Amino acid sequence: MKILVPIKRVADPDNANKIKVSAAGQIDASGLEPKLNPFDEYALEAALRLTENGAQNKQREGEVIVVTIGPKETETTLRGALATGASRAIRIEADGQDPDGGVTAEALKALVLAEKPDLILLGKQAVDGDSNQVGQMLAEILDYPMATFAATIEEEAAGTLLVGREVDGGVLKLRLTPPCVITVDLRIVAPASVYSKHTARTHKYQEGVRFAPLPAIMQAKKKPLDTKPLKELTTQPSVVTYDRFELPKARKAGAKVKDVAELVQKLKNDAKVI
Repeated sequence: MKILVPIKRVADPDNANKIKVSAAGQIDASGLEPKLNPFDEYALEAALRLTENGAQNKQREGEVIVVTIGPKETETTLRGALATGASRAIRIEADGQDPDGGVTAEALKALVLAEKPDLILLGKQAVDGDSNQVGQMLAEILDYPMATFAATIEEEAAGTLLVGREVDGGVLKLRLTPPCVITVDLRIVAPASVYSKHTARTHKYQEGVRFAPLPAIMQAKKKPLDTKPLKELTTQPSVVTYDRFELPKARKAGAKVKDVAELVQKLKNDAKVI
């Protein structure tokens, strides 16, 4: 199986509380370490599981291609993905632009038509913008079947993919025939969430994503990493821009009550919500 995994570098989400908003309404994330978007990290792990025998995961049974849009500095993120097991990488040079979801989807469409992967596997959203739209847009313009919020993926003997989607009240099972698009949620990296047709169903992965050993990090420097200008993939302009950001208004601290009667009294007389 050939899998394309779009990834994005974001400011360290574990320290998002340190992000500041300037007087001009601009985001200031200086001092925060750039990291791979967590949901994209989960998508990469799922792709690696789908292209291996879990008991012998040093041998790739397919090809995983990672792609990102960004400046040369993002190649560090791509190299990290290569070190964990991806086969090759592509960086789309955006010339200082910050493409919106529509432009990103159009660029990925051009890559898909050129690479012809069996599966495009994405995180459900990027934690900086939280727009949750690129996967859906890409499936629409490619006219590919799609499953969103995937918690489980099982490759069947016939080559179809049985996907468990997290929905209100339970899990919805969908069977997709490649080529297709899947976006993943955080439970995709549970020990028994993803199985390729090469992996015994009795096999259990470690919880979470894998980490690259030092020899793999060194070998990743020799793996192919190509660069493509954004304008060669799409000339569509971004239509979504951010003018300014504002912090939410500060709220008064909550108050403790000694019993239900006092709670009702405060809700009625102070908060005036009942």
